[in-house]
Amino acid sequence: MQRLLTVILACLGMVGALAIDTYLPSIPAIGRAFDVGPVAVQQTLSVFLFMFAFMMLFYGTLSDSFGRRPVIMVALTVYTLASAGAALAPTFGWLLLFRALQGMSAGAGSVIGQAIVQDRFTGAEAQRIMSHIMMVFGLAPAIAPVLGGWLHVTFGWRATFVFLALFGTVMLLATWKLLPESLPREKRHAFHGVAIARNYLKVLGHPQFVLLSLSVGLAFGGLSLYIGSAANFVMEILRLPETAFAWMFIPLISGMVIGSAWGGKRAARIPAPRMRAIGFGTMLLACVLNVGYTAAAGGTVTIPWAVLPLMVYTFGLAVAMPAIQVSALGLFPDNRGLASSMLAFIQMMSFALVSGLVAPLLFDSAFKLACGVAVGLVASFCACQLGNAMARERVAAA
Repeated sequence: MQRLLTVILACLGMVGALAIDTYLPSIPAIGRAFDVGPVAVQQTLSVFLFMFAFMMLFYGTLSDSFGRRPVIMVALTVYTLASAGAALAPTFGWLLLFRALQGMSAGAGSVIGQAIVQDRFTGAEAQRIMSHIMMVFGLAPAIAPVLGGWLHVTFGWRATFVFLALFGTVMLLATWKLLPESLPREKRHAFHGVAIARNYLKVLGHPQFVLLSLSVGLAFGGLSLYIGSAANFVMEILRLPETAFAWMFIPLISGMVIGSAWGGKRAARIPAPRMRAIGFGTMLLACVLNVGYTAAAGGTVTIPWAVLPLMVYTFGLAVAMPAIQVSALGLFPDNRGLASSMLAFIQMMSFALVSGLVAPLLFDSAFKLACGVAVGLVASFCACQLGNAMARERVAAA
Protein backbone atom coordinates (compact mmCIF):
# COMPACT_ATOMS: atom_id res chain seq x y z
CA MET A 1 0.00 0.00 0.00
CA GLN A 2 2.86 2.36 0.86
CA ARG A 3 4.51 1.66 -2.49
CA LEU A 4 1.25 2.34 -4.37
CA LEU A 5 0.81 5.62 -2.47
CA THR A 6 4.36 6.64 -3.36
CA VAL A 7 3.78 5.96 -7.06
CA ILE A 8 0.45 7.83 -7.14
CA LEU A 9 1.85 10.88 -5.33
CA ALA A 10 4.91 10.92 -7.58
CA CYS A 11 2.72 10.71 -10.69
CA LEU A 12 0.55 13.56 -9.38
CA GLY A 13 3.74 15.58 -9.02
CA MET A 14 4.61 14.70 -12.62
CA VAL A 15 1.55 16.57 -13.92
CA GLY A 16 3.32 19.92 -13.66
CA ALA A 17 6.71 18.61 -14.78
CA LEU A 18 5.22 17.06 -17.91
CA ALA A 19 3.42 20.31 -18.79
CA ILE A 20 6.73 22.16 -18.48
CA ASP A 21 9.05 19.76 -20.28
CA THR A 22 7.06 17.87 -22.92
CA TYR A 23 6.54 20.86 -25.20
CA LEU A 24 10.10 22.28 -24.96
CA PRO A 25 11.26 20.68 -28.27
CA SER A 26 8.27 22.36 -29.96
CA ILE A 27 9.06 25.93 -28.87
CA PRO A 28 10.64 27.00 -32.20
CA ALA A 29 7.80 25.37 -34.18
CA ILE A 30 5.13 27.13 -32.07
CA GLY A 31 6.80 30.45 -32.88
CA ARG A 32 6.71 29.64 -36.59
CA ALA A 33 3.11 28.40 -36.46
CA PHE A 34 1.81 31.63 -34.91
CA ASP A 35 4.43 33.93 -36.48
CA VAL A 36 5.80 35.21 -33.14
CA GLY A 37 9.39 35.65 -31.96
CA PRO A 38 11.35 33.55 -29.43
CA VAL A 39 10.77 36.02 -26.57
CA ALA A 40 6.99 35.77 -27.09
CA VAL A 41 7.10 31.97 -27.23
CA GLN A 42 9.15 31.93 -24.00
CA GLN A 43 6.11 33.50 -22.34
CA THR A 44 4.18 30.24 -22.82
CA LEU A 45 6.60 28.87 -20.22
CA SER A 46 6.72 31.99 -18.04
CA VAL A 47 2.91 32.39 -17.88
CA PHE A 48 2.53 28.73 -16.95
CA LEU A 49 5.16 28.99 -14.20
CA PHE A 50 3.84 32.19 -12.66
CA MET A 51 0.28 30.83 -12.48
CA PHE A 52 1.66 27.51 -11.23
CA ALA A 53 3.48 29.31 -8.39
CA PHE A 54 0.55 31.63 -7.59
CA MET A 55 -1.98 28.81 -7.16
CA MET A 56 0.42 26.87 -4.95
CA LEU A 57 -0.35 29.48 -2.30
CA PHE A 58 -3.92 28.21 -2.07
CA TYR A 59 -3.96 24.46 -2.73
CA GLY A 60 -2.63 23.50 0.68
CA THR A 61 -5.09 25.77 2.49
CA LEU A 62 -8.01 24.52 0.39
CA SER A 63 -7.04 20.92 1.16
CA ASP A 64 -6.80 21.75 4.90
CA SER A 65 -10.45 22.88 4.72
CA PHE A 66 -12.09 20.59 2.15
CA GLY A 67 -9.90 17.48 2.23
CA ARG A 68 -6.99 16.33 0.08
CA ARG A 69 -8.83 14.25 -2.55
CA PRO A 70 -11.57 16.70 -3.66
CA VAL A 71 -9.12 19.53 -4.32
CA ILE A 72 -6.80 17.28 -6.35
CA MET A 73 -9.70 15.97 -8.45
CA VAL A 74 -11.09 19.43 -9.28
CA ALA A 75 -7.62 20.64 -10.26
CA LEU A 76 -7.02 17.60 -12.48
CA THR A 77 -10.32 18.20 -14.26
CA VAL A 78 -9.36 21.80 -15.08
CA TYR A 79 -5.87 20.69 -16.15
CA THR A 80 -7.23 18.05 -18.53
CA LEU A 81 -9.66 20.49 -20.17
CA ALA A 82 -6.95 23.18 -20.46
CA SER A 83 -4.57 20.71 -22.11
CA ALA A 84 -7.22 19.80 -24.66
CA GLY A 85 -7.84 23.51 -25.26
CA ALA A 86 -4.13 24.13 -25.87
CA ALA A 87 -4.09 21.31 -28.42
CA LEU A 88 -6.91 23.04 -30.32
CA ALA A 89 -5.77 26.67 -29.80
CA PRO A 90 -6.54 28.71 -32.97
CA THR A 91 -4.31 31.69 -32.07
CA PHE A 92 -1.28 32.43 -29.93
CA GLY A 93 -3.47 34.38 -27.48
CA TRP A 94 -5.67 31.34 -26.91
CA LEU A 95 -2.58 29.19 -26.38
CA LEU A 96 -1.34 31.60 -23.71
CA LEU A 97 -4.75 31.50 -22.00
CA PHE A 98 -4.84 27.70 -21.91
CA ARG A 99 -1.23 27.58 -20.69
CA ALA A 100 -2.26 29.90 -17.84
CA LEU A 101 -5.14 27.55 -16.96
CA GLN A 102 -2.76 24.59 -17.12
CA GLY A 103 -0.42 26.38 -14.72
CA MET A 104 -3.25 27.23 -12.30
CA SER A 105 -4.28 23.59 -12.04
CA ALA A 106 -1.04 21.63 -12.45
CA GLY A 107 0.42 22.18 -8.96
CA ALA A 108 -2.29 20.64 -6.78
CA GLY A 109 -0.79 17.15 -6.79
CA SER A 110 2.74 18.18 -5.82
CA VAL A 111 1.61 20.55 -3.03
CA ILE A 112 -1.06 18.32 -1.52
CA GLY A 113 1.14 15.25 -1.98
CA GLN A 114 3.64 16.69 0.52
CA ALA A 115 0.80 17.34 2.97
CA ILE A 116 -0.43 13.73 2.54
CA VAL A 117 3.04 12.44 3.41
CA GLN A 118 3.09 14.62 6.54
CA ASP A 119 -0.44 13.41 7.45
CA ARG A 120 0.63 9.78 7.43
CA PHE A 121 4.36 9.72 8.30
CA THR A 122 6.83 11.54 10.56
CA GLY A 123 10.58 12.06 10.94
CA ALA A 124 12.97 9.81 9.04
CA GLU A 125 10.06 7.81 7.58
CA ALA A 126 8.58 10.98 6.05
CA GLN A 127 12.01 11.93 4.69
CA ARG A 128 12.40 8.44 3.18
CA ILE A 129 8.97 8.57 1.51
CA MET A 130 9.67 12.03 0.10
CA SER A 131 12.98 10.78 -1.29
CA HIS A 132 11.19 7.89 -2.98
CA ILE A 133 8.56 10.25 -4.39
CA MET A 134 11.32 12.48 -5.76
CA MET A 135 12.99 9.41 -7.28
CA VAL A 136 9.85 8.35 -9.19
CA PHE A 137 8.90 11.96 -9.97
CA GLY A 138 12.36 12.48 -11.43
CA LEU A 139 11.50 10.21 -14.33
CA ALA A 140 9.10 12.83 -15.76
CA PRO A 141 11.61 15.52 -16.75
CA ALA A 142 13.86 12.84 -18.25
CA ILE A 143 11.14 11.19 -20.32
CA ALA A 144 9.02 14.25 -21.18
CA PRO A 145 11.30 16.19 -23.57
CA VAL A 146 12.35 12.99 -25.34
CA LEU A 147 8.72 11.94 -25.78
CA GLY A 148 7.81 15.51 -26.75
CA GLY A 149 10.53 15.57 -29.39
CA TRP A 150 9.27 12.39 -31.04
CA LEU A 151 5.63 13.48 -30.81
CA HIS A 152 6.58 16.79 -32.42
CA VAL A 153 8.57 15.19 -35.23
CA THR A 154 5.90 12.54 -35.91
CA PHE A 155 2.60 14.40 -35.38
CA GLY A 156 3.38 18.08 -34.86
CA TRP A 157 3.48 20.32 -31.78
CA ARG A 158 -0.22 19.97 -30.95
CA ALA A 159 0.27 16.27 -30.22
CA THR A 160 2.20 17.11 -27.05
CA PHE A 161 -0.88 18.79 -25.56
CA VAL A 162 -3.08 15.84 -26.57
CA PHE A 163 -0.69 13.63 -24.59
CA LEU A 164 -0.97 15.96 -21.56
CA ALA A 165 -4.78 15.77 -21.72
CA LEU A 166 -4.63 11.97 -21.78
CA PHE A 167 -2.22 11.87 -18.82
CA GLY A 168 -4.51 14.20 -16.86
CA THR A 169 -7.43 11.88 -17.53
CA VAL A 170 -5.46 8.84 -16.29
CA MET A 171 -4.43 10.63 -13.08
CA LEU A 172 -8.00 11.79 -12.45
CA LEU A 173 -9.20 8.18 -12.62
CA ALA A 174 -6.29 6.96 -10.45
CA THR A 175 -7.04 9.56 -7.77
CA TRP A 176 -10.73 8.70 -7.78
CA LYS A 177 -10.15 4.94 -7.53
CA LEU A 178 -6.89 4.49 -5.60
CA LEU A 179 -5.98 7.53 -3.47
CA PRO A 180 -7.52 7.43 0.05
CA GLU A 181 -8.35 10.60 1.96
CA SER A 182 -5.65 11.29 4.59
CA LEU A 183 -7.26 14.23 6.43
CA PRO A 184 -10.34 13.24 8.47
CA ARG A 185 -13.15 15.76 8.80
CA GLU A 186 -12.51 16.41 12.49
CA LYS A 187 -8.99 17.66 11.69
CA ARG A 188 -10.01 20.07 8.94
CA HIS A 189 -9.99 23.84 9.42
CA ALA A 190 -13.03 26.00 8.74
CA PHE A 191 -12.66 28.04 5.55
CA HIS A 192 -12.66 31.55 7.03
CA GLY A 193 -10.83 34.29 5.15
CA VAL A 194 -9.58 36.16 8.23
CA ALA A 195 -8.27 33.01 9.92
CA ILE A 196 -6.61 31.84 6.70
CA ALA A 197 -4.94 35.24 6.19
CA ARG A 198 -3.72 35.10 9.80
CA ASN A 199 -2.20 31.67 9.20
CA TYR A 200 -0.45 32.86 6.03
CA LEU A 201 1.04 35.78 7.93
CA LYS A 202 2.12 33.41 10.69
CA VAL A 203 4.00 31.21 8.23
CA LEU A 204 5.49 34.12 6.29
CA GLY A 205 6.51 35.76 9.55
CA HIS A 206 8.58 32.73 10.58
CA PRO A 207 12.16 33.63 9.52
CA GLN A 208 13.48 30.08 9.70
CA PHE A 209 10.71 28.74 7.46
CA VAL A 210 11.24 31.50 4.90
CA LEU A 211 15.01 30.96 4.84
CA LEU A 212 14.72 27.18 4.47
CA SER A 213 12.14 27.62 1.70
CA LEU A 214 14.42 30.10 -0.08
CA SER A 215 17.27 27.60 0.25
CA VAL A 216 15.17 24.97 -1.54
CA GLY A 217 14.04 27.41 -4.24
CA LEU A 218 17.53 28.79 -4.93
CA ALA A 219 19.09 25.33 -5.12
CA PHE A 220 16.38 24.18 -7.55
CA GLY A 221 17.09 27.40 -9.46
CA GLY A 222 20.09 25.70 -11.02
CA LEU A 223 17.80 23.01 -12.39
CA SER A 224 15.24 25.57 -13.59
CA LEU A 225 17.93 27.63 -15.30
CA TYR A 226 18.81 24.73 -17.59
CA ILE A 227 15.16 23.72 -18.08
CA GLY A 228 14.24 27.28 -19.05
CA SER A 229 17.22 27.35 -21.43
CA ALA A 230 16.67 23.81 -22.76
CA ALA A 231 15.75 24.70 -26.34
CA ASN A 232 18.73 27.04 -26.74
CA PHE A 233 21.12 24.78 -24.84
CA VAL A 234 20.33 21.67 -26.88
CA MET A 235 19.74 23.16 -30.34
CA GLU A 236 22.03 26.22 -30.31
CA ILE A 237 24.88 25.52 -27.87
CA LEU A 238 25.16 21.74 -28.34
CA ARG A 239 23.88 21.95 -31.96
CA LEU A 240 21.62 18.89 -31.65
CA PRO A 241 18.16 18.22 -33.23
CA GLU A 242 14.72 18.29 -31.59
CA THR A 243 14.88 14.56 -30.86
CA ALA A 244 18.16 14.84 -28.89
CA PHE A 245 16.88 16.43 -25.66
CA ALA A 246 17.75 13.19 -23.89
CA TRP A 247 21.40 14.29 -23.95
CA MET A 248 20.52 17.02 -21.49
CA PHE A 249 17.61 15.63 -19.51
CA ILE A 250 18.69 12.04 -18.88
CA PRO A 251 21.95 13.01 -17.09
CA LEU A 252 20.13 15.83 -15.32
CA ILE A 253 17.35 13.61 -14.01
CA SER A 254 19.46 10.47 -13.55
CA GLY A 255 21.45 12.33 -10.92
CA MET A 256 18.23 13.23 -9.12
CA VAL A 257 16.85 9.69 -9.25
CA ILE A 258 20.13 8.12 -8.04
CA GLY A 259 20.53 10.77 -5.34
CA SER A 260 16.95 10.24 -4.14
CA ALA A 261 17.45 6.46 -3.98
CA TRP A 262 20.75 6.85 -2.11
CA GLY A 263 19.34 9.42 0.31
CA GLY A 264 16.13 7.49 0.91
CA LYS A 265 18.01 4.34 1.97
CA ARG A 266 20.21 6.30 4.39
CA ALA A 267 17.64 8.72 5.82
CA ALA A 268 17.24 6.69 9.02
CA ARG A 269 21.00 6.23 9.56
CA ILE A 270 22.51 9.59 8.56
CA PRO A 271 21.44 12.67 10.59
CA ALA A 272 19.76 15.45 8.61
CA PRO A 273 22.62 17.99 9.13
CA ARG A 274 25.14 15.55 7.68
CA MET A 275 22.82 14.72 4.79
CA ARG A 276 22.57 18.43 3.99
CA ALA A 277 26.35 18.77 4.15
CA ILE A 278 26.86 15.84 1.75
CA GLY A 279 24.31 17.31 -0.67
CA PHE A 280 25.75 20.83 -0.67
CA GLY A 281 29.31 19.51 -0.98
CA THR A 282 28.31 17.45 -4.02
CA MET A 283 26.57 20.44 -5.64
CA LEU A 284 29.65 22.60 -5.01
CA LEU A 285 31.85 20.02 -6.75
CA ALA A 286 29.47 20.02 -9.71
CA CYS A 287 29.61 23.81 -10.00
CA VAL A 288 33.42 23.82 -9.92
CA LEU A 289 33.54 21.18 -12.67
CA ASN A 290 30.92 22.97 -14.77
CA VAL A 291 32.45 26.44 -14.53
CA GLY A 292 35.95 25.06 -15.12
CA TYR A 293 35.00 23.03 -18.18
CA THR A 294 32.88 25.72 -19.87
CA ALA A 295 35.58 28.35 -19.24
CA ALA A 296 38.25 26.12 -20.79
CA ALA A 297 36.07 25.02 -23.73
CA GLY A 298 34.94 28.51 -24.71
CA GLY A 299 32.04 28.37 -27.16
CA THR A 300 32.63 24.77 -28.27
CA VAL A 301 31.26 22.64 -25.43
CA THR A 302 30.47 19.05 -26.40
CA ILE A 303 28.61 16.08 -25.00
CA PRO A 304 28.97 14.28 -22.65
CA TRP A 305 31.28 16.72 -20.82
CA ALA A 306 28.80 19.60 -21.00
CA VAL A 307 26.10 17.63 -19.16
CA LEU A 308 27.96 15.36 -16.72
CA PRO A 309 28.35 18.16 -14.11
CA LEU A 310 24.56 18.57 -14.22
CA MET A 311 24.19 14.94 -13.18
CA VAL A 312 26.50 15.51 -10.22
CA TYR A 313 24.59 18.67 -9.25
CA THR A 314 21.17 17.02 -9.25
CA PHE A 315 22.54 14.07 -7.24
CA GLY A 316 23.54 16.52 -4.50
CA LEU A 317 20.24 18.36 -4.87
CA ALA A 318 18.24 15.17 -4.28
CA VAL A 319 20.36 14.29 -1.22
CA ALA A 320 20.08 17.68 0.49
CA MET A 321 16.56 18.89 -0.31
CA PRO A 322 14.31 16.29 1.44
CA ALA A 323 16.01 17.00 4.79
CA ILE A 324 15.49 20.75 4.35
CA GLN A 325 11.88 20.33 3.21
CA VAL A 326 10.98 18.07 6.16
CA SER A 327 12.60 20.55 8.58
CA ALA A 328 10.61 23.44 7.10
CA LEU A 329 7.26 21.63 7.10
CA GLY A 330 7.85 20.33 10.63
CA LEU A 331 7.72 23.91 11.95
CA PHE A 332 3.91 23.97 11.43
CA PRO A 333 2.42 20.59 12.44
CA ASP A 334 -1.12 22.06 12.65
CA ASN A 335 -1.01 23.73 9.22
CA ARG A 336 0.83 21.24 7.06
CA GLY A 337 -1.17 21.98 3.93
CA LEU A 338 -0.64 25.71 4.21
CA ALA A 339 3.07 25.30 4.99
CA SER A 340 3.41 22.95 2.02
CA SER A 341 1.72 25.58 -0.16
CA MET A 342 4.10 28.30 0.98
CA LEU A 343 7.15 26.08 0.50
CA ALA A 344 6.01 25.12 -2.99
CA PHE A 345 5.11 28.74 -3.82
CA ILE A 346 8.55 30.05 -2.88
CA GLN A 347 10.23 27.20 -4.76
CA MET A 348 8.14 27.65 -7.90
CA MET A 349 8.33 31.43 -7.86
CA SER A 350 12.11 31.04 -7.85
CA PHE A 351 11.71 28.59 -10.74
CA ALA A 352 9.48 31.03 -12.66
CA LEU A 353 11.73 34.05 -12.13
CA VAL A 354 14.85 32.14 -13.14
CA SER A 355 13.22 30.51 -16.19
CA GLY A 356 11.39 33.61 -17.38
CA LEU A 357 13.81 36.42 -16.51
CA VAL A 358 17.29 35.03 -15.84
CA ALA A 359 17.48 32.23 -18.43
CA PRO A 360 16.99 34.55 -21.48
CA LEU A 361 19.95 36.61 -20.25
CA LEU A 362 22.26 33.60 -19.99
CA PHE A 363 21.10 30.94 -22.46
CA ASP A 364 23.43 32.09 -25.25
CA SER A 365 26.50 30.79 -23.39
CA ALA A 366 27.30 27.56 -21.55
CA PHE A 367 29.77 29.45 -19.34
CA LYS A 368 27.12 31.99 -18.30
CA LEU A 369 24.70 29.18 -17.43
CA ALA A 370 27.35 27.46 -15.30
CA CYS A 371 28.09 30.69 -13.42
CA GLY A 372 24.37 31.29 -12.86
CA VAL A 373 24.00 27.87 -11.19
CA ALA A 374 27.01 28.57 -8.97
CA VAL A 375 25.61 31.91 -7.80
CA GLY A 376 22.28 30.27 -6.94
CA LEU A 377 24.03 27.51 -4.97
CA VAL A 378 25.99 30.01 -2.85
CA ALA A 379 22.78 31.91 -2.07
CA SER A 380 20.99 28.65 -1.21
CA PHE A 381 23.75 27.55 1.17
CA CYS A 382 23.76 30.93 2.93
CA ALA A 383 19.96 30.82 3.40
CA CYS A 384 20.14 27.28 4.81
CA GLN A 385 22.94 28.18 7.24
CA LEU A 386 21.07 31.25 8.49
CA GLY A 387 17.90 29.20 8.99
CA ASN A 388 19.75 26.52 10.94
CA ALA A 389 21.54 29.14 13.04
CA MET A 390 18.14 30.59 14.02
CA ALA A 391 16.97 27.11 15.04
CA ARG A 392 20.04 26.60 17.23
CA GLU A 393 19.52 29.98 18.90
CA ARG A 394 15.89 29.16 19.61
CA VAL A 395 16.83 25.81 21.18
CA ALA A 396 19.57 27.43 23.27
CA ALA A 397 17.12 30.10 24.49
CA ALA A 398 14.56 27.44 25.40
